[in-house]
Amino acid sequence: MEKISETYEDGAEAALDASRVAQSVAHQLRRTHGQLVGRFLLYFSKVNLRPIEFGALALIAENPGRKQSQIAAALGIQRANFVALMNDLENRCLTERRSVPNDRRSHALYLTPTGESLLAEARRAEADFEADCLERLGGTRARDQFLVLLRRLFG
Repeated sequence: MEKISETYEDGAEAALDASRVAQSVAHQLRRTHGQLVGRFLLYFSKVNLRPIEFGALALIAENPGRKQSQIAAALGIQRANFVALMNDLENRCLTERRSVPNDRRSHALYLTPTGESLLAEARRAEADFEADCLERLGGTRARDQFLVLLRRLFG
């Protein structure tokens, strides 16, 4: 039985039975997500990027000239949220939107030289973050198995 202790103002301590919630996939995913985001932000603090910003920059770099809708879909972000994200990245001079020939409603996305430089720094932070995750998971095989299991849940 997993127990969580809490100390009250009067010094009394009470243990909570957390064994059932500890077996909840939803609970563990939420807790893990919070901890991973915190660790990610620590590694990426030098480049001042949030996970979604890093993901967007990486996808744009790997797929220059793709439409906003394609990048948003790959990231699983709603259109309105993605437009706000792109506005922020563009205001930071990391990305640029260009008109798409024969489609006035769409914009093609590209990294600027500043964005390319920042992404190169971010890739170094990513390597350190991934190495930390790999060590915590117990190696490449465990990581690969973990990713397969996550894809089964949400793929």
